[in-house]
Amino acid sequence: MIIMTDKYSLHPQTIRVVYKYTTLMSVGFILETIKLFNSELKIMDIVWDKEPVLAKEITLIAAETIGWNKNTTYTIIKKLIEKNAIERTEPNFICTSLVKKEDVRKAETKSLIDKLYNGSKKAFFASFIENDISDDEFYRHFALLH
Repeated sequence: MIIMTDKYSLHPQTIRVVYKYTTLMSVGFILETIKLFNSELKIMDIVWDKEPVLAKEITLIAAETIGWNKNTTYTIIKKLIEKNAIERTEPNFICTSLVKKEDVRKAETKSLIDKLYNGSKKAFFASFIENDISDDEFYRHFALLH
């Protein structure tokens, strides 16, 4: 099944998916998916950390931390704007996120569990605790489930 929106179409088996709620003619909510790649997530991390942030500042941070040139960074910013992940406002090309970091984390976790554990949270958790963790860590994680 392919999900169609007015700007792009996405296959549900995408690598990176962000779930965003949008209002549909004041009647209810629809679930819209946005595909974000690792490079886009790197820029989103900068935006989330510094927002509202000038695009020029994003390019400087990306150059320093990732090693990208400004053209690469501006291209990714443009893609994020087209995907409605960030918003550009003037003056000075100020970028603000339109998706929450927590929503991205939840979607990434769901995508990982669906992809690697056939949607089973129990299998994911079992795999997680099979690794060498201390009793204290185990009980802290266990307490989070309750």
